Amino acid sequence: MSLLIILLRLSIVIASQAGFSTADRVPYGRHKPSNFSEAEYLLEDDYTPSEFFSKFSFFTENDPTHGFVKYVNQSTAQTSGLISISGGSAYIGVDHKTNSSTGRASVRIASTKLYNHGLIIADIAHMPGGICGTWPAFWTLGPDWPIGGEIDILEGVNSQNKNAMTLHTSPGCTITNDGGFTGNMTTINCDTNVGGNVGCGIASLDTRTYGKGFNSNGGGVYATEWTSRAISIWFFSRGSIPHDVSSGAPAPSTWGKPVAKFQGGCDIDKFFKDQQIIFDTTFCGDWAGNTWNSSTCASLAPTCQAYVQNNPSVFKDAYWSVNSLKVYQSPASSEEVSSNGTTSSKGLSAGVLASTAVSGSVNGFSSRTVATASSDASLASFSSKVVSGANTVSTASTQARSSTLLHAAAAQSLPAIPASYSASDDESETDGVPPSSARRRHAVHLLSHRKRHGGLHGSG
Repeated sequence: MSLLIILLRLSIVIASQAGFSTADRVPYGRHKPSNFSEAEYLLEDDYTPSEFFSKFSFFTENDPTHGFVKYVNQSTAQTSGLISISGGSAYIGVDHKTNSSTGRASVRIASTKLYNHGLIIADIAHMPGGICGTWPAFWTLGPDWPIGGEIDILEGVNSQNKNAMTLHTSPGCTITNDGGFTGNMTTINCDTNVGGNVGCGIASLDTRTYGKGFNSNGGGVYATEWTSRAISIWFFSRGSIPHDVSSGAPAPSTWGKPVAKFQGGCDIDKFFKDQQIIFDTTFCGDWAGNTWNSSTCASLAPTCQAYVQNNPSVFKDAYWSVNSLKVYQSPASSEEVSSNGTTSSKGLSAGVLASTAVSGSVNGFSSRTVATASSDASLASFSSKVVSGANTVSTASTQARSSTLLHAAAAQSLPAIPASYSASDDESETDGVPPSSARRRHAVHLLSHRKRHGGLHGSG
């Protein structure tokens, strides 16, 4: 029996059990645009303002970057006015009313869902940058840092006025300048062990990309495309956002050169996996604090901590205002990790994807476990296992087994798959201030810290 017939049988059987046609389905339940056949990306997750904070976990441990900050939980953040939904936007602020000798109250959140590949589009109206003492970041983080990798999309310190984009990895990943981006390459080795963990960096040349210039122009959109070939970051200032982005049918192939494109001597799939999306604002610490005396902020106070501790009112504008956050996946090559910690199939045909959207997992289909789009309420407890922004995996294997059992009945009803079949048969490949050794968030001693505590530690 040909593979095509097998795939058709899979789609028909599952669709008939669910009571609707496969024509009504799209991979992983994604929203199907009118030009579905031509879409470069399909919507995977919409972090709508009304549900925004329910899709994140709140980090409350000591700041791994040694910042003068006290991260608070969701309840405290709400009652203190540090988070809110207003005017269709998610507000994430810091305490700007009190002096504190133990650190300024702030928020650090990490998505409960993990991703492998995709297009992350964030419409941000306001960011905390450009204020002395601050170190805000919008970034992604993989497990067991630096093995899972780190992607810094929007980051800076103190009075910085241009965005610094950086990757951090284990040894073996370097980038090259092929002229395919508009930013300025500052460092080429992404290895955290090189140069005091500066990572491989590309700095924007546009003052609208960060801090005061960003905010005075109403912010803009950051779009980060992560494929097997490269990690690319575009910035669109307010008033210059492409129509395809606004209409929910993003087409990166039409956007021109990105601000940053990380590629070259780096196997992207080897060094980046299971990424969480993170927003945070810390103060001083390993970057903002250590560069205080060499910055324009030095005249304000003898130390960064003294300034942050005794001048609460200056941080009134140190907040994020997020209009929207959406994650898209390519219909041609879909790979993502749901909140139950298991990995979905990559690059499977539309017929199989339509079937897995219903069944959730296909027992014995291939060496990969096909996961649902993180819709299993029974696995919600997994999202609470967060240490330093990365999911603790002490119960990951148990949760993965639970996911398989939850969908066993659906899997048992499927037609048999030939023993010779491999998932690879259907896979296809898809296409400011420079970083300094003092600034990076993961000092070498954090490696021993991670080992001592036996968890997955990462920081932004």
